Amino acid sequence: MSNERLVGTISRGIRCPIIRTGDDLASIVTDSVLAAADSEGFSLRDKDVIAVTESIVARAQGNYATVQNIADDVKAKLGGGTVGVIFPILSRNRFAICLRGIAMGCKKIVLMLSYPSDEVGNELVSIDKIDEAGVNPYSDVLTLERYRELFGVNKHEFTGVDYVDYYANLIKESGAEVEIIFANRPKTILDYTDTVLTCDIHTRKRTKRILKEAGAKIVLGLDDIMNAPVDGSGYNENYGLLGSNKSTEDTVKLFPQNAQPLVEDIQAKIKSATGKNVEVMVYGDGAFKDPQGKIWELADPVVSPAHTSGLVGTPNELKLKYLADNDFKHLDGDELKAAISESIKTKDANLVGNMASQGTTPRQLTDLIGSLCDLTSGSGDKGTPVVLVQGYFDNYTND
Repeated sequence: MSNERLVGTISRGIRCPIIRTGDDLASIVTDSVLAAADSEGFSLRDKDVIAVTESIVARAQGNYATVQNIADDVKAKLGGGTVGVIFPILSRNRFAICLRGIAMGCKKIVLMLSYPSDEVGNELVSIDKIDEAGVNPYSDVLTLERYRELFGVNKHEFTGVDYVDYYANLIKESGAEVEIIFANRPKTILDYTDTVLTCDIHTRKRTKRILKEAGAKIVLGLDDIMNAPVDGSGYNENYGLLGSNKSTEDTVKLFPQNAQPLVEDIQAKIKSATGKNVEVMVYGDGAFKDPQGKIWELADPVVSPAHTSGLVGTPNELKLKYLADNDFKHLDGDELKAAISESIKTKDANLVGNMASQGTTPRQLTDLIGSLCDLTSGSGDKGTPVVLVQGYFDNYTND
């Protein structure tokens, strides 16, 4: 019987104990992976990837903040008066609790919502309704009254929440006045206030630049709030509130602090236990779009905040169907297999611009593998916050 390998990439969710603050996460992850290998009868190999979800890293670190911590930080940095809060995503889990803290630290909030959808694709109103109303979302500014007149109440397809009403009530319940407008040009907020907290994730640097160039007095992003401890709280030096999730009604779990020592510790522990050189990464949201709900999954500032050095870079792959249909269209069977195998073995170190690589995915390895891991672990009750990916770096020639 042939020993030729007939399976490519395998992604396994690894069950772990429930993680609590202060736990030795490197040992728990290592032990869980080794126990799974023993139980399921598989072996670790060089270049396997062990991926750890960011939530258990932050939990082990105890990286939490309260809404009062957020309020105190906002008031200290933005002055406690009228603040423009612009471009937030529509999320009960991601933003609502942050908004409570922000509102508690302000006298009035001018909430400027992007439309027809937020940055990650959650719709306030369908683009078809925008077209029917003759509204130009690139330039038109809508008051709350005009928005209701044109579009009425629009509930989110998945959550059933009218986020306009939900956010307005949340701000008022937190003790601040609220005014809501709908606009997509950052400078619009300066007609209402010169003190701005921009809440976009991936476009935040551009938004800050535009506002500062337009003369805003104070411009901060969510990454500037909770980027240092407040009364002994957790924090994230690089991302602040970005990447945070609701933990309880009064606390958020922040994106993990420096996790580079963790991934390198796990890598060393696996090497010591098995002799294998694995790669290790921390991952959050994957980077992909849902065609039904039109939502981009990536609400974290990055897919992977920490990873070992072997995960730096992008894939360097040839498209097998291109070779089969073009370079070797005259071959079949073993001859075709041999020709393609030889092409892979002798491929250039950098295939950028090579026609035989077209259609391969020119994305960072951590984004690709992190997206696979996010889909494997899910966001619910699977109980597999660690994912083992095997064979990702193999190709058609590996036996």
